[in-house]
Amino acid sequence: MAQQLTGKVAVVTGATSGIGLAAAKAFAAEGAFVYLTGRRRAELDAAVAAIGPDQAAGVQADSAKLADLDRLFATVAARHGRIDVLYANAGGGTMLPLGEITEAHFDDTFERNVKGVVFTVQKALPLLEKARAGASVILAGSTTSILGTANFSIYSATKAAVRNLARSWVLDLKGKAIRVNTLSPGPIRTPGLVELAGSDPAQQQGLLDYLGGQVPLGRVGEPEEIARVAVFLASEASSFVNGVELFADGGQAQV
Repeated sequence: MAQQLTGKVAVVTGATSGIGLAAAKAFAAEGAFVYLTGRRRAELDAAVAAIGPDQAAGVQADSAKLADLDRLFATVAARHGRIDVLYANAGGGTMLPLGEITEAHFDDTFERNVKGVVFTVQKALPLLEKARAGASVILAGSTTSILGTANFSIYSATKAAVRNLARSWVLDLKGKAIRVNTLSPGPIRTPGLVELAGSDPAQQQGLLDYLGGQVPLGRVGEPEEIARVAVFLASEASSFVNGVELFADGGQAQV
């Protein structure tokens, strides 16, 4: 079976674990050269080693810091001169109920999930415009963009913002052959999710069991399942898919 991303240059932010790492591996397996970013050098080096230096390179970067983004895209420009696929995956959040939300919590969540996405895409534009056969931008969404979630209102608000960024950017980019779509997972077995329950393994499994019970398929998803959807959005198979929020959530937000 032919590889779907042969010869393409991909960038995946926040790619040292979870969905980002799974997507980077999947892109490479489909023939792309992948740039991975992460804030921690040891984890970044391990992620690149897991893919192989012939198909991957790591750039230590915090997507909320504009100087780091400049360094990332200067590196890509010097080596490849273009970006065919950009997965703005970096982000995250913590849980606080209304009444306990702090300014620091608000600022950190919006910087990671909204500011980081905005400037990742904006600074990548000159390289995306040089893509050989049109470019694909994938934004990291969440079912919380349309579902109310107790204790998670600020994170949920950032994901609603991301979904609207995609809806608006396809108009800004009209005629430029750059597609922008949002990939919104449901509960996925990632370090970022289980750590919401703390460090106790029993509590972590309890959270996964609870969340799986909210999904019509009866389980949480795996990072590799989201990565396969990311490959679809990155590839020519989705060449007329633009501006959508694609849910990969086992049906959770659809019923």
